[in-house]
Amino acid sequence: MLNGLDDALRLEMFRRMLRIRRFEEMVAELVGSGEMLGAAHLAIGQEAAIVGACVALRTDDYMVGTHRSHGHPLGKGADPKPLMAELLGRRSGINKGKGGSMHLADFKVGSLGETSIVGSGFPIAVGGALSAQMRGTDQVALAFFGEGANNEGTFHESMNLASIWKLPVVFYCENNGYAQTTSFKSSSAIGNVADRAAAYSMPGQVVDGQDVVACWAAVTTAVQRARAGEGPSLIEAKTYRYREHSEGRTAPYRSAEEIQAWQERDPIHLFRAGLITEGLASRTLDQIEADVEAEIEASVEFARSSPYPNPDEAFTDLFATPIAARKPR
Repeated sequence: MLNGLDDALRLEMFRRMLRIRRFEEMVAELVGSGEMLGAAHLAIGQEAAIVGACVALRTDDYMVGTHRSHGHPLGKGADPKPLMAELLGRRSGINKGKGGSMHLADFKVGSLGETSIVGSGFPIAVGGALSAQMRGTDQVALAFFGEGANNEGTFHESMNLASIWKLPVVFYCENNGYAQTTSFKSSSAIGNVADRAAAYSMPGQVVDGQDVVACWAAVTTAVQRARAGEGPSLIEAKTYRYREHSEGRTAPYRSAEEIQAWQERDPIHLFRAGLITEGLASRTLDQIEADVEAEIEASVEFARSSPYPNPDEAFTDLFATPIAARKPR
């Protein structure tokens, strides 16, 4: 056992990291072929930051994602089939084909939703934490966000309120270095997003986002603190996205040398090598890789075989139906 992680949990972390990688690689293929329409923001390279955080949570803990969020529900244990069906706009999708790539929600694993609006998830996570506090449960809410969101007003308002009320929420930044094509250094007056924690009387910590165990350990500590009624924490995982901000977009803002340097610290390769060094058989990892490959292929076939939503259902599942409420003049 390493750092409180037994072999079964470490292998599950490896499986989930692979699941995210292969799911996203498949999405890139589907977008490239024209089968999947709309914007797709991939988190390839950020799998350790995602899985380390998610594995530190319970299934009933809340989680709020971002526009780059295919990996978040997968990291928390979601079934890839309805997620893939959602991205392909099918009725069997997790949101019945109406949400698409940037608006996934899976309440089965505590995912309260994801949104394309930068910084909009903070108040939702704080609301989830307030709900848990008022109901007297020991649930925790975790808000994923990118470093670009640390300059949004909702970030500061949410941090402040969470600290005042000692809410059980973890603010978790996946700092991949760039908000679209704008570098963190040129958009923030601080060295680390975690430095902002001091202004709101909460712990702030920077971790290596390519090290899944380090991410898990940091979030585990923050979660334990939140469950004990000690309030929120801010964690910043330094990571990197290997692909562009969104598929199909290119801009000369990163050097080939920078990308290569981060690829040499691929989180999956690093973790795989570490598992072998610690005595886990490579054939066990090979089997997990084969299983995940088959699983993702099956998710695509499931999506392709599913029907599209009926246009008559466009306004179902809403609090109000705007079309039906109107009367002809």
